[in-house]
Amino acid sequence: MELIPSLVDDVGRECLIRIPYEGFPVAAKVCRSWNVEIQQLEFWQRRKESGLTRPVVVFAQARFDPSQSLGSEKSQASTPTYELTLFEPEAGVWRRLPAIHGLSGGLPMFCGVVGVGLDLVVIGGWDPVTWQVSNSVYVFNFLTATWRRGADMPAGARSFFGCAADTVRQTVLVAGGHDGEKNALKSAVLYDVAKDEWTVLPDMARERDECKVIFHRGRLHVIGGYSTHAQGQFDQSIEAFDYGSWQWDQANEGSPEAGPNPSAYVAGDDGELYRCLSQEAAVLQGDRWQAVAEVPGDVGSSPHVVAWQGKLMAVGSSDVGGPYKSYIMDLKSHKWIELDVPVSYRGHIQSGCTLEL
Repeated sequence: MELIPSLVDDVGRECLIRIPYEGFPVAAKVCRSWNVEIQQLEFWQRRKESGLTRPVVVFAQARFDPSQSLGSEKSQASTPTYELTLFEPEAGVWRRLPAIHGLSGGLPMFCGVVGVGLDLVVIGGWDPVTWQVSNSVYVFNFLTATWRRGADMPAGARSFFGCAADTVRQTVLVAGGHDGEKNALKSAVLYDVAKDEWTVLPDMARERDECKVIFHRGRLHVIGGYSTHAQGQFDQSIEAFDYGSWQWDQANEGSPEAGPNPSAYVAGDDGELYRCLSQEAAVLQGDRWQAVAEVPGDVGSSPHVVAWQGKLMAVGSSDVGGPYKSYIMDLKSHKWIELDVPVSYRGHIQSGCTLEL
């Protein structure tokens, strides 16, 4: 059966790969041949090679309520409800993703949010009602626009961990954090999204609470963090996982000066490692950080940073509890542009990631 009547299948595929990503859940229901076609890996490779994929940014973000002024009794007494915000940079569109069924209190506090292919993975966090640590995994598929429950994260309670996707192997690394007794962890686990399976990895050399995990130059790197007995004193070292030896190596890529917010570090698609700390955007050159631009002061000293296709986005606030500002920097010109963000999307951000759809 032809994909589109009266057209050869190659032409039909050229038509299908041009459907906007938000239209694929509907397209998959048109007929069986379309459903089979758009689920093929080759289909998405063809879409990407044709330059038709688009970057999207997803944040675990609190809905901002301007009526809760800074320091007010209302703002101090209430616990914000976190939701998943999706931002399309090229279209300038902000919207919410569907809520996870059964989570009436919103997203788990301090959960990890990672993009893997066509899936968005939400890992762990604290139940916003009971404050219990959760090892739950939820996966949102952009092809079907539906959530599914994944296998729980193993190896006991884990909070304030780092996590990131290995885009080559389509896996997620969860590393460090602390256990239920506030002991910093050396342990790490790897999640295969397609197989819905976890693998326990060898321990890292150091305990790394509140570390940052980055997929950089084909390897998963764990940056900074601190030990049980050095609360808040961030380590400056990096460890990288080597799949060949199945061991951790000390990365010879400089020693980033870890700040209080590990979200300030990000890997660009140009193969470089960037950070935005103390109003300075810098790139790692050998063993030194080279400043490339000043960071706008109204995003604070350590904003949340994401990157895609030659762009870097910094989101933060200079006031505790104040509205978040958003800026995008072109990595060639190093010029910042402030975004016009709808009021309800100016709330606190816990974590975020980018996908190409």
